[in-house]
Amino acid sequence: MTTQPAQPVNLTEALASFDEVYSPRIVTRMNDYDVRIAHTRGEHVWHVHEDTDEFFLVLDGRFDVALRDPDGAERTVVLHRGDTFVVPRGTEHKPSSPGGSILMFEPSGTSTTGDRHEGDVPAHVDSTTGHELGTA
Repeated sequence: MTTQPAQPVNLTEALASFDEVYSPRIVTRMNDYDVRIAHTRGEHVWHVHEDTDEFFLVLDGRFDVALRDPDGAERTVVLHRGDTFVVPRGTEHKPSSPGGSILMFEPSGTSTTGDRHEGDVPAHVDSTTGHELGTA
């Protein structure tokens, strides 16, 4: 685990430092949580985090989160710049976006494709627990 930065992190500059979509960068850590940023475009994968909620803040663009109830019913939450949303633990969800950027709070070590996912992971989705800012 890295130490906390001695200087503030500018999110605009941090986002400009990489281009990959759905490949989050860890901008800082707080307690046992990562604060991550990511570019979004296209479809993610249906997945679930069994033991943790997932917090999203849309920094730019639009970010949609499809949710699947235990009975199979689906609905989509559409988020715009400045919107926040929490996916409750144990809820199957599938992010998608026409283009944008997000900030997430997740326990350190949480996989971007969850504890389980449906189907193959698309090539543009990085199945990771996050990258340190400045690395790929």
